[in-house]
Amino acid sequence: MFITQSENNAPLKLGIVMSESKKILIVDDEEDILIYFEAIFNDNGYDTLLARDGIKGFELAKSEKLDLIALDITMPKQSGLKIYRQLKNHPELKNIPVIIITAVNDSFKIFIDKLKEVEPPEGILNKPIDPQEILKVVRGILSN
Repeated sequence: MFITQSENNAPLKLGIVMSESKKILIVDDEEDILIYFEAIFNDNGYDTLLARDGIKGFELAKSEKLDLIALDITMPKQSGLKIYRQLKNHPELKNIPVIIITAVNDSFKIFIDKLKEVEPPEGILNKPIDPQEILKVVRGILSN
């Protein structure tokens, strides 16, 4: 909170300093997953944007100032892996941290860690995801 006083000694005004919320883009084709993550992030002070497919997700990444992207891998129209490659090869988007959220098993983590053309994601989480687990990962990434 802060207190201000005008030059003419008018009464003090009490205000609240609002810190700018971090903005997270959630890209998943399942409506219930979008709603679930949106609620977790919003309840913990994050702003969210939602995309139901990879094409829309990439468009939002280009048009918004994002702090993090939570990205599903298995989606129609365009796979999350293709979007991840596009993000990491795009000069203006490559530094946005990405958490891959997937129902694919642990062998996917081994596969993506071995990709030569892009850096591994900042996080990989398997569905179903505990809210505390994803918040811990998100806070860790955004605090750096």
